[in-house]
Amino acid sequence: MHELTLTWAENNNRKNHTIYDQQPSKNPVTVRIGRDPARCDIVLNDPTLTVSGLHVEIFFNPQQHSFYLRSLRSTNPPIVDGQTITQGEVPLKQGSTINLGKMTLTVVAVYLSKIGVPATIVLPSSVTQVVNPAPAPPQIPQPLPVAVNQSPAQTTPSYGLRCSNSKCGKTSPYSRLALGCPWCGTSLAAAGSVLISVNGS
Repeated sequence: MHELTLTWAENNNRKNHTIYDQQPSKNPVTVRIGRDPARCDIVLNDPTLTVSGLHVEIFFNPQQHSFYLRSLRSTNPPIVDGQTITQGEVPLKQGSTINLGKMTLTVVAVYLSKIGVPATIVLPSSVTQVVNPAPAPPQIPQPLPVAVNQSPAQTTPSYGLRCSNSKCGKTSPYSRLALGCPWCGTSLAAAGSVLISVNGS
């Protein structure tokens, strides 16, 4: 899963919002920002009214493997890293600044999974659901250290694929790769490889 985190000051408070590449939104595939709560996923409370009702949208471009910003206002264009964006789209990176009217949003973090190599995440077994666990993949990493008072059987890891759908996130065995998630039907091609520790650590 790919993530981009924004931060900005609003009413003397610091706000943060993380955007995911496949999260549900009011406009499919994009996250829209502005003052209008009916049309925007991130609503900015701007007392100066310099932010438009629907100002910009941010989306993940899989071909470029990067997050992009697209202007939705030619008469009140955003300024990204000092460049006025009247039309088209511009890539975002960690440290990018987005000026919408008198408000400034900053990209404080960008996480991009490697292409074709989903991230391996260690999850406690108590919060992970596994359906008919499949055998370990062909290339098994070095075994985990075994404590003196534990037998190897108690610390043997198992692997699965975590659904990339943010509403699902359940873990399936590798044998489901070509079939998709059994809970929501999402393709597991972009699923994260999950290392499930038996002892919950």
